[in-house]
Amino acid sequence: MRYPEFLKPGGTIGFVAPSFGCATEPYMTCFNAGLKRLNEMGYETVLGPNCRESKGIGKSNTPELCGAEVNEFFLNTDCDVIFSVGGGETMCEDLPFFDLEGIKKAAPKWYMGYSDNTNLTFILPTLCDTAAVYGPCAAEFGMEPLHPAVLDAFSLVEGKKLTFNNYDGWESEQLKSEEQPLLPYNINEPYAQIVAGNKELAKEFSGRFIGGCLDILVQFPGTPFDGVKAFNERYKEDGIIWFIESCDLNVMSVRRALWQLDQAGWFEHVKGFLVGRPVNYADEFLGYGMHDAVTDMLSKFNVPIIMDIDLGHMSPQMPFISGGYGTVRTTEKTIAIEYELR
Repeated sequence: MRYPEFLKPGGTIGFVAPSFGCATEPYMTCFNAGLKRLNEMGYETVLGPNCRESKGIGKSNTPELCGAEVNEFFLNTDCDVIFSVGGGETMCEDLPFFDLEGIKKAAPKWYMGYSDNTNLTFILPTLCDTAAVYGPCAAEFGMEPLHPAVLDAFSLVEGKKLTFNNYDGWESEQLKSEEQPLLPYNINEPYAQIVAGNKELAKEFSGRFIGGCLDILVQFPGTPFDGVKAFNERYKEDGIIWFIESCDLNVMSVRRALWQLDQAGWFEHVKGFLVGRPVNYADEFLGYGMHDAVTDMLSKFNVPIIMDIDLGHMSPQMPFISGGYGTVRTTEKTIAIEYELR
């Protein structure tokens, strides 16, 4: 696994928009505030041509131009790390236009984003053997004050921190709006994880992390961009830890998606599953809920299944090194992840 160099003091942060651009509120104001903050911290910033666009369908621009922007920043633009400005809907259409062979051969750069950005944070390690960060998009750096989760993600990109813990609570109802774009997370629920798999093994287990947003992951099987079997084989001695969260999927969609990934052979050599709070957290179908969908599909692997962790759309989220190796340690009420750059 290739680990990029960490962001140095005074370094340059590049911003791209392979999914949505920051062209509407509250994202424009948040992005501008985030740029101002990063500049005041002493970092240079360089913006791709799509960062403030909304010309595409479910993205900032056409798939060709979104792919070209990503290629330019990985291969030519003088920047040290790359942040996505936002999530979105159709980044998958950019995939044929990414120069994956070029990215694989070039000096690696950290890429950070989540949600629709799974399209890059997932294929960078599986197809290019390059670690990426599943973490906040650029607009989140504009909130006032910054939540510790956003500071943690930045500390990871700086190389100052490689161990991360759950936060005290989470946001079940967002208060940020067009009228109040810089509001921080509305932490109104206490942190409460559930260990549903092998509870004894869940106390401590290690492996190589891979995953992202389930809505996006389920699109890969059967395409030229599914490199999971080869990835699993390369790192079978480490074992694989899957981190998964979901956005739009309802309870039966989650069940079907996990079935599909299992049938595609994705869960070979699995050591554990880390599952974030889904956006449709309370979704049920005839009394059948999200926890049922996950455990029914994954319990057969007899590995830890830790649900409702700080991961994904229901903020805050711990940063995850996609492709990275690490150790998970849990108690009944806490989770800690410690990464090793190997």
